[in-house]
Amino acid sequence: MKITRQKHAKKHLGFFRNNFGVREPYQILLDGTFCQAALRGRIQLREQLPRYLMAETQLCTTRCVLKELETLGKDLYGAKLIAQKCQVRNCPHFKNSVSGSECLLSMVEDGNPHHYFVATQDQNLSMKVKKKPGIPLMFIIQNTIVLDKPSPKTIAFAKAVESGQLVSGQEKQSIKQLKEEQGLVKDPEQRRKKKRKKINGPNPLSCLKKKKKTQDTNSSASEKKRKRKRIRNRSTSKVLSEKQNAEG
Repeated sequence: MKITRQKHAKKHLGFFRNNFGVREPYQILLDGTFCQAALRGRIQLREQLPRYLMAETQLCTTRCVLKELETLGKDLYGAKLIAQKCQVRNCPHFKNSVSGSECLLSMVEDGNPHHYFVATQDQNLSMKVKKKPGIPLMFIIQNTIVLDKPSPKTIAFAKAVESGQLVSGQEKQSIKQLKEEQGLVKDPEQRRKKKRKKINGPNPLSCLKKKKKTQDTNSSASEKKRKRKRIRNRSTSKVLSEKQNAEG
């Protein structure tokens, strides 16, 4: 039975690896229900999970899961001890904590970029996880760990990507990196800075040009006055010469 379970797990892992980029070490997010089931079944998660998946694993949880286990009291004290030994991943609920199921769902949003596994006994959470493509789901049945087969949503998404109808999250990330390397993607902050630099005061050159025009007009006006004076001087000289001739 153990060999067949490992074969199924290997097949499912190969599917997630080829279609969604899941890589070792596998990061497994645990909630309180999974920790409680492991405690009841006397399952040593740190030893049995790497054997079952035949790869290195990292047991993870969130602050919201730990907070939820603390509020539930003595009945889940053992589950809380197991969760406290896991690596705590940063969740977006810094100020106000939420339920463990809601927190784990938020950790696998936007195409599950960190390639988390979700380990839970919560049926409601499991159904929501299956509606999101590319998320490996784990649970415990009869004191044994099981990696669930890919959901219909996950299989449909993989087929759509293969046929070219959709772009996977891994491909989107690689395309974004290529654009950034080639300088095709610009930061909005840089654009704002450039726009701010363009806003300037009056151009000093335009002011200089206006001054030159005023000088030109002043010089032309002075030249006209000089010509008028010359004409007047010539007319007066003619009158004086005529008087002198008449007297002589």
